[in-house]
Amino acid sequence: MADLVEEIKVPLKLRLRAWWHGYDLEDIKLRLMAQAGAAMSDADILAAIDKDKAQNQTGPDTDKTSALPWDKIRVEMTQLIWGDGYCGPGGRKHVIDMCKLLSMDSKMSAIVLGAGLGGPARVLTEEFGVWITGYEQSPELSEQANELSKKAGLEKKVVVHPFDPAKASPFDRKYERAFSKEALYCFPDKDKIIKETYNTLKDNALFLLTDYVLSDISSLENPDVQKWLKQEAFQPYPVPSKTITTALEKAGFTIRVNEDVSKEYVELIEQSWAKAKTVAEHLTGKGPEGLAAVKTLMVEAEFWALRAKLIKSGLIGVHRFLAHKAAQPL
Repeated sequence: MADLVEEIKVPLKLRLRAWWHGYDLEDIKLRLMAQAGAAMSDADILAAIDKDKAQNQTGPDTDKTSALPWDKIRVEMTQLIWGDGYCGPGGRKHVIDMCKLLSMDSKMSAIVLGAGLGGPARVLTEEFGVWITGYEQSPELSEQANELSKKAGLEKKVVVHPFDPAKASPFDRKYERAFSKEALYCFPDKDKIIKETYNTLKDNALFLLTDYVLSDISSLENPDVQKWLKQEAFQPYPVPSKTITTALEKAGFTIRVNEDVSKEYVELIEQSWAKAKTVAEHLTGKGPEGLAAVKTLMVEAEFWALRAKLIKSGLIGVHRFLAHKAAQPL
């Protein structure tokens, strides 16, 4: 019996959905074996497991890991660490240095996937003069991004739209450049979003992206990796770097750069969090509201400490890709 269960192969998307919702991989395998030959959707399989557990409940679930929403206080705390307009590592200098690969100028327009609070997008506009259209899954972040653009006097040059990656043809115009900073891992269908990006780009366009990647599919079996996945605000679907390069080439891109930037990324995390103690001490002196903010800050610190640990261990990494869309033959 154990050997039969071990041989059951669970599709990657189903694994990720299962862990995100707190299901055990062995439960998934048993259900797949029980339904051998029957057509069942992922949702049907998870519902069947819920029914089994309800009938055989032996005690409370002790896993308290939950997703960290982008509420107002979290948005405020992340900016205290990363800087105004940023949700993660990489401030102004880092974004400028990285995006020199895109060779942008004021005559160009660019699409930014996973725009977050719009910090990197505004830097691109200020430094290179490019016109930016951003897309962000979180309505809270996209709304705040536009408010920050207005405060900076850039509301006409940097616009961030709420974004549903499952929507057919989500982009409605053509761009010379595309940029995605640690966003692709939260899109379930990599082939679709990469092909949509390819289609929205003009000839001789460039697409620069950085993203979290798995060293191997087996990384998903690691408890710390599973904890990280459960804490993400949106269900993540990380894949090995080879899956991304294959999707880029399948869409029609030529890959010019494919590099592991994990070490640099961890350094960015550690540099920013080095000031957390000073931030916490400042907040502590602000009474009950300050103490509540410190609590959120500590949760965020644990989240990033875990992510840094996983990168250092090699279970996950951060890769940078530069892809080129060649001119199409007449």
